[in-house]
Amino acid sequence: MEASSAPEMHEPAIVIPPLKDHKATLIFFHGLGDTGHGWAEILEALKFKHIKCVCPHAPTQKVTVNRGMRMPSWFDIHGFEPNSTEDEVSIKEASQTLQALVETEVKNSIPSSLIFIGGISQGGAVALYTAFTVDKPVGGIVALSTWLPLHRTLADDKVPKYNKDVPVLLCHGTEDSLVKYSWGQATSQFIQSFNSNAQFKTYEGMAHAWCLQEMKDVQTFLEKLVGP
Repeated sequence: MEASSAPEMHEPAIVIPPLKDHKATLIFFHGLGDTGHGWAEILEALKFKHIKCVCPHAPTQKVTVNRGMRMPSWFDIHGFEPNSTEDEVSIKEASQTLQALVETEVKNSIPSSLIFIGGISQGGAVALYTAFTVDKPVGGIVALSTWLPLHRTLADDKVPKYNKDVPVLLCHGTEDSLVKYSWGQATSQFIQSFNSNAQFKTYEGMAHAWCLQEMKDVQTFLEKLVGP
């Protein structure tokens, strides 16, 4: 009998408490095939004094670009090109997951201006889509080696965009062979066309990965938003 294509249940998010008082929260979505554990370790090493980090796990489901193999994935991927077919249903479901995590922080008395959302690759795509299509404010966005999904719809001037003045940090490596650097540049240019607070940082020689300087830039970006 063929295995079900429905996503499998996944464990609760990893939570990294701040070293001191909890003033802000970063909700960070991992990339394709990963789990929240890997990024929990990376973010914990940044030793945020006042920022709690929440690292959820994607459900396990079939991924077309990987020959239908089942793996942790926020949504199905048919290709890594701007014109590739997109899994709109699952992108929106992942966005709802992120929105629910944001609402949890709001209920825990963290103001929306101090709730940051982000991710790497596929996870960053969910964060960008959520920020600009959902009428709920956030305090900042961290998007690493990623792109804006369903961008063709957002390119329509009649489609409303939200969080148009929220600070955005976009980071991309010049040697990224998966989500190509040129796609990262195009994503940045599109976002900057309606959000003047978006900045794009380039990392020479970096592939589809992360580097220490990038993490320092993320730390500086977030701590500046939290303030003293």
